[in-house]
Amino acid sequence: MVSVENRQPEGVGEAASGQSEEGYERGLGSRQVQMIAIGGAIGVGLFMGAGANIAKAGPSIILMYALAGVVIFLIMRALGELLLYRPISGSFAEYAREFIGPFFGFATGWTYWLLWVVTGMAELTAAAIYIHFWFPVIPQWVSALVFLVVLFGVNLISVKIFGEVEFWFSMIKVTAIVGMIVIGLGVLTLGFSEVGDTASATNLYAHDGVFPNGIGSSLMTLQGVMFAYLAVELVGVTAGESENPEKTLPKAINTLPLRIVFFYVGSLAIILAVVKWTEFSEGESPFVHAFSEMGIPLAAGIVNFVVLTAALSSCNSGMYSTGRMLRDLASNKQAPKIFGRLNSRKSPAFGITASVALMGIGVVLNYLVPEKAFGYVTSVATAAGIWTWMMILISHIRYRRALAAGELRRSPFPAPGGAVASTIALLFLVMVAGFIAYDPEARVSLYVGASWAVLLVGGWLKLRGGEQQTDAQGQAVESEARAADRSSVSK
Repeated sequence: MVSVENRQPEGVGEAASGQSEEGYERGLGSRQVQMIAIGGAIGVGLFMGAGANIAKAGPSIILMYALAGVVIFLIMRALGELLLYRPISGSFAEYAREFIGPFFGFATGWTYWLLWVVTGMAELTAAAIYIHFWFPVIPQWVSALVFLVVLFGVNLISVKIFGEVEFWFSMIKVTAIVGMIVIGLGVLTLGFSEVGDTASATNLYAHDGVFPNGIGSSLMTLQGVMFAYLAVELVGVTAGESENPEKTLPKAINTLPLRIVFFYVGSLAIILAVVKWTEFSEGESPFVHAFSEMGIPLAAGIVNFVVLTAALSSCNSGMYSTGRMLRDLASNKQAPKIFGRLNSRKSPAFGITASVALMGIGVVLNYLVPEKAFGYVTSVATAAGIWTWMMILISHIRYRRALAAGELRRSPFPAPGGAVASTIALLFLVMVAGFIAYDPEARVSLYVGASWAVLLVGGWLKLRGGEQQTDAQGQAVESEARAADRSSVSK
């Protein structure tokens, strides 16, 4: 754990973060931060991944999303307390560096970068699948490549433009889900459409019960469910570029439970009441399938456009996040200096370019294994996300411990339950990690994680060795200078 002297006392947080955030423009207004937070809770994990989860868990998937949502809220409140203690753009890595140790800051920064690179691959895969809905003759990898190039060009802009683009992406997603829920309620109450006679709330339990494949199968879907919630923490990355983080961040975090209940629990309950769970399958958006079953092809096309927007929005956010995280690492001398540079539009263009280049691996996966590409990348992204969330929780527990000892100033946004709630959430994440290890298909993420850990340790040792060599050279130069001074004096 880093010594207390290295932490930020009251009043110097902004100055301390100024070195790593220097050059950023606080161009994200309250309206944009709110919609980025909402958009982070509506992504490809819901629109695409829910299909496979429904097939495995049946109606109980609604309970799994609700359970995971409670844990996500605890994580976000822990993050919120830290953000108001010291709002900075490289928040996760900075807090891990401050409260756990330098290596964990290094590992968290690079792992969160990996998370978004891999998530970008997943979003590109999903977007290509959605294009296949309209144009089945276009190879999946071609669509993925086109989207990668277009979003790369869009991302090299100012943060104000990024915020505005994400605002409208999120607005489309929110409007669409509200519309889907309204139409679903209309089918249930008025009985119109081709499934009007069979649509009923009884579909939530009539077909082999709420847990048709057993509680164990339902719990195993938690890894996929947790992937759906990746990006809710993105609001923490915007902290260093928000116009008024003390007001916008608490509001964005406190509305999270309502977003989870409405967008996840509510929408899935409506869909599974309208169309029985046995009709859904992996590799297909449950929202698109539901509207196709209703006999509303135009609506299905609209929904497909919306989920395509969701995938592109998340990929765009991923490019934004990776550039900022690489710049934070570079500012702490834990990444090449070039990633610390900003272009004329105050964007970390070099970091974004490097990240996009690696996202191109997703295009290769779509060419080699198009039917498995989404599953592979989501499992790796989930593992990286769990590490990031764990570091947030451990940092919060350490912060609370230092706070109780009177070593730090109190955050104006304390998390309910304090360290106890963070400990419970941490144990839940450990359980999900166990499920990933148990699942043969998801286990590939652990193999990737082990390889990644070796790279991180090797990179850290090399980094520390370079620092020690630099220190030794500096001491040698200083000693030579002193010896020269003594020699000149003696003469």
